[in-house]
Amino acid sequence: MADEITIVIADDHPMFRRGLRQSLEECPDFKILSEAGDGKTALQMIQDINPAVAILDISMPLMDGFAVARELQKANHQTRLIFLTAYQEESIFEEAMQLGVKGYLLKESSLKEIVSCVEAVIADQHYTSPALTTYLINLSRQPGGTNQPGLKDLADRTARFETDLGIQDEPRNRRRVIYQLPHCRNSPPEHL
Repeated sequence: MADEITIVIADDHPMFRRGLRQSLEECPDFKILSEAGDGKTALQMIQDINPAVAILDISMPLMDGFAVARELQKANHQTRLIFLTAYQEESIFEEAMQLGVKGYLLKESSLKEIVSCVEAVIADQHYTSPALTTYLINLSRQPGGTNQPGLKDLADRTARFETDLGIQDEPRNRRRVIYQLPHCRNSPPEHL
């Protein structure tokens, strides 16, 4: 990547936020501009410094991630949003897609997945945790089941990708796709 990818991180757990920042700073193309411990501060930072990407928790004090996304959507703000959350309920995922969130990751995601997600959303693509793949494939098989903006494309690409790999209908959470991360100085340990 030729240009730095500017990032804001918002999560109400300081240790998690600090660890995420330190991990992402190992990638020379990523520049963490700021951190926030609540949604209201995150929204103000995003509006003031206009990062390329904002990585947000859904559950935060003062404003949750959905409220931040709604405000940015109303203002037609160009920062690409990634939700990094513990919520894997399908209804929450669907609401995120309706709000224009480009990436949806579970907090159990590896650093490799987080970096891949940032790179995908910068390329104006959607990215989701592999744990939600079964849901997306099932949704793509339902007539009219993917009418939300971006959801049909994401479901179709996920189904094609898994078909190409020969992975179909396996139980959720058993699949992992390993990504090469040429942009990171120190590759994370394999267990991440």
